[in-house]
Amino acid sequence: MANKAMISIVDDDQSAREGLTDLVSSMGFDAEAFERAEDFLKSARLQSTDCLITDMRMPGMSGMDLHDRLVASGQHIPTIVITAFPQDSDRVRAEQSGILCYLAKPCHEDHLMKCIRAALADDRRTP
Repeated sequence: MANKAMISIVDDDQSAREGLTDLVSSMGFDAEAFERAEDFLKSARLQSTDCLITDMRMPGMSGMDLHDRLVASGQHIPTIVITAFPQDSDRVRAEQSGILCYLAKPCHEDHLMKCIRAALADDRRTP
């Protein structure tokens, strides 16, 4: 049996983080959550993450900054950005930087699943 895909979740809001972790787990994926982008970057989970779901606005490093840092370091982890404050300018920036999906909170389960499936089919992920 194949290993489950690992979905890492970065969100500073505890209830959102726990809710997303539970939702992703209920979809059949392995999930691990982090409160801060910096915690994710220092974790052993970084190398095994198949898809990253991150909040756009967080203290310290934003979700967009996290994605940009990963890309700059040569790591392509398909990334889904979620935000409680959707803005067209952020959506455009996300699309231009290679973010796979930009979703408003609360995100619909079907939309999230579609984005995760697209992420797992992404062949740009570095081994």
